[in-house]
Amino acid sequence: MCSGRVDMKFVLRAFSKGIDGVFIGGCHFNECNYIANGNYHALNMTLLTKRVMEYIGLNPERLAMRVMSGSEANLYADHVNSFIKKIKELGPLGKIEGLDKEELNVRLDKVTKLVPYVKVMKNDKLGTFLMNEDEYESLFTKDEIEQLFSEMVSYYIDPEKCQACMTCARRCPVGAIISAKKEIHIIDQDKCIRCGSCMAGCPPRFSAIGKIVGEPVPPPVPEGERTVVRKSKEKTEVS
Repeated sequence: MCSGRVDMKFVLRAFSKGIDGVFIGGCHFNECNYIANGNYHALNMTLLTKRVMEYIGLNPERLAMRVMSGSEANLYADHVNSFIKKIKELGPLGKIEGLDKEELNVRLDKVTKLVPYVKVMKNDKLGTFLMNEDEYESLFTKDEIEQLFSEMVSYYIDPEKCQACMTCARRCPVGAIISAKKEIHIIDQDKCIRCGSCMAGCPPRFSAIGKIVGEPVPPPVPEGERTVVRKSKEKTEVS
C-alpha cells in the first residue's frame, strides 16, 4: 500500500485498539514509481497527527515515519528496531501519559470524529512538499492546533429562515442534515464534518445557514415543532 493512503483515522484507530506505537514506512522522497509523491502527503499527515496527539495528551513519539527503498532491508530493520526500543521505553499506551483506558478512549473517540474537519481546515498545508527536516517542526505548531480546536467552526440552520428546500441536505457529503418535506432541517452536529457545503448551497434568498465559531450551537427545534412557516413571495423578494 502506498504510504500516501495512510490516514489520521488509521493511526487513531490503532491507538484506540490498544496499540502502543505506530510505525509508517514509505519510499524515499522524489523516488515515487508512480510520480504520485504520496510519501510527502504521508509525512505531512504524520506531522499533523503528532500535533493532534500532543493536544489530547499522547506522547507524539508513539508515532514515527521513516523512508527507505524495497532493497534496503538492513535500513528497514534498523528503523523498526529503533522504534520498538523507543516504544518499550515509553511503556504501555497511556501509562507515561497518566491516562487510564477509559479517559484515553474518550479523548481518542472525540478527536477521531473531528478528523474530517481537521483535514478540511489544514488541507493546504497537507499538500506542502517539505524539502528538508528543518521544516518539519514548523509545518504545524502546538498553538495552531490548540486554536483549531478552541475556535472550532460549527454550522447551524436558523429555524426562522429555513424553507425546507432540501438543497443543503443534498449537498452534505456525509448525510449530517436531518431533512423532511415541509419541516425545518436540522444539522446533526455529531455527524457534521464542518466542511461548509451546506452553507455554500443554501439559496441566498433564504440564507438560513450560519457559521458559529468557538461557541456552542443552539439546541435543535424539538420534533413535532418543525413545521415550516412558508415565506410569502413578496417577503421573499424583499428579503
